[in-house]
This record gives sequence, C-alpha cells and structure tokens, in this order.
Amino acid sequence: MTIWIRNAWYMAGWASELDGDGLLSRTILGQPLVLYRCEDGQIAVLEDRCCHRAAPLSRGRREGDQLRCMYHGLKFAADGACVEIPGQQTIPPAMRVRSFPAVEQQTLVWVWMGQAALADPAQIPSWPYLTDPSWRNLEGYIHYQADYRLIVDNLLDFSHLAYVHENSIGNASQATEKAQLERIPLGLRVTKLAPNEPPAPHFRKFGGFTGNVDRWNLYDWHVAGNVMLMDGGAEAVGKGGHQGPRETAVQFRHMTALTPETETTTHYFFAQSHNFAIDNPQVTRQVHETVANAFLEDKAMIEAQQRNIARDPTAPMQAISHDAALFHIRQRISAQIESETGAKRAAE
Repeated sequence: MTIWIRNAWYMAGWASELDGDGLLSRTILGQPLVLYRCEDGQIAVLEDRCCHRAAPLSRGRREGDQLRCMYHGLKFAADGACVEIPGQQTIPPAMRVRSFPAVEQQTLVWVWMGQAALADPAQIPSWPYLTDPSWRNLEGYIHYQADYRLIVDNLLDFSHLAYVHENSIGNASQATEKAQLERIPLGLRVTKLAPNEPPAPHFRKFGGFTGNVDRWNLYDWHVAGNVMLMDGGAEAVGKGGHQGPRETAVQFRHMTALTPETETTTHYFFAQSHNFAIDNPQVTRQVHETVANAFLEDKAMIEAQQRNIARDPTAPMQAISHDAALFHIRQRISAQIESETGAKRAAE
C-alpha cells in the first residue's frame, strides 16, 4: 500500500551539500537518487542505478556534466540519456536512467518524484527568512527511524510539548489550551496562542523574561511535501503579542521539511531563524542547538513509538480531542494518494 504522495516537491537536501564536484546519494520515497551540480549551477538528479547491471551511479565519476558508471564505464548525461558505451558504437534508445526535475531555491534543493509533466516550481513553498540578511539560521538535519506520518502527527500536536519538552521549549498550557485550525487549499493553518503564561525555558534564555509572556505559534502545514512554515515568538504581557509591533519580542521563523526515505525512515530538514543578536554567531548556534535538542527529544519518543507499532501493526490507537489537526492532515494525505492511484489506474 502506498503511504506517500508522489506528485509533490520534496526537499532533497541543502544546496550547500552540492557545492563542488561531489555526488550526493539520497533515497527519497524508496527511490535511490544521485544528485550533483552541473557547471551552469543547475541540479541534476538521476536514478542511482545504472541501466546496464544495476550498479549505483553514486559510486561513479563526474566527467563535466556527465556521470560515468565505474562498473562497466557507461556514461550518462544530466538528463539520464546514455551517451557512451565503451566498445560499442550503437546506443539503444532504452539505454538511459530516469531523471527527476529539481529546483534550487533559498538554500534548499527540491526534487519532484511524480509525473514530470506536472512539476510546477511555483508550487514550491517560499521561505525568505532563510536568506534575508536581517535573520540568521543554521542548516539542520536529523535522520529518523520512523514512518514520516508519525512525525507529521507530532508536529501537528502541541499537547506533547508540555511533557516531551518540559525542560526545553514546552510549558504546561500547551496540554490544556487547544489550537485554532483553519483548512486552507495547501493544507492547514494552525494558530496556537498562549497569553499571560510563564515563559518556556528557551524564551527565558533568549529573551531574559522575568514575568509572564504572551506566546504565539502561527504556522501553515503544506500537505504536499510535508512542509511546516512557522512564525513563533513571545513578548512580555501587555505589549500586544503577535498582533503588536513586536519591538521587544523574541521572534523565530521556523521551517521543517519531512522527506520520506523508506516506509519506516525519514529525512528531517529544519532551520530556526532568529532576528536578534544577528551579529553574534554564538547566539545562532545556541538557537539552533536548542531546537535541535528538542527535536532529538521528539525523535527518541517517535522511534520508540515506531518500534511498538512494528511489534503489533494492527493494535488500535484511541483518539483524543488534541488529534483534530493530525487527523485532518492524515485524511488529506490519504485523499491525495487515492487521487494519484486512481489517475494512474485510469491511464493504464
């Protein structure tokens, strides 16, 4: 049974991973890929499997914009066509590997895993805080031994912050106050306001708050590509919160992109941008480490959850009221997968 959407842009990596002449091997939606940067700066993405004897092309050699398989020497162009077979003059038309549309945007590399004719770069989520000079961030990556949908569930549920993250980014109100949900074409808009509450540990650290704060988390969840774009912050009570001028607020702009690797493993890319102390690299490292450590807290719980599910996949999971957002997105994912499957059956 298919568990992921194919006609979507997925984050394949950070653009910095493709600096120089190297090859990047990465599996996405169960498909091994090899990525590299061409001499004109464009990104080439090919199936990481030579069409001759199935050798990984990522073990090959760059020759300009072409890639030579180092098993029997076949050479492939950036579009996947075989352009040379040592000792053989005629190259059959079928002698090629699949290529995938790819786009570099705002330090990110996106790859389209579905029907190439449907790949529209305008659908790629834009997040200017990654490159805006008035914001700072570091590139983050975590590899999960878990089904990507369990991580989606986690990111759409604020109630767990009070328990999994009680010593890092959470506080008690996260488990009692429910988020406001708005269904939008791309997925879901989530508004979580926590007025007049004690600051979470990371807000005390970066904002120096001694009294209560008004905290906000406002984000859009993109069903296609599993992308979360969030405006988060806190400010002393009485300053207007997220609707005020935010002159004394501690603000973050967060991006997470979940890219399924296999049915039970996931690439987790993230960046936590901040607009304070932007000339202090140590603060940027501390902001990054704070959110990275919180995600490792999630990782430990979610991977343990995955192991339990693997032991008994048919055991039911009972719902609670905090599950509304994740249920909606699960339904949207399933509906889009069914739509793709139906379209494929109709075309056959």
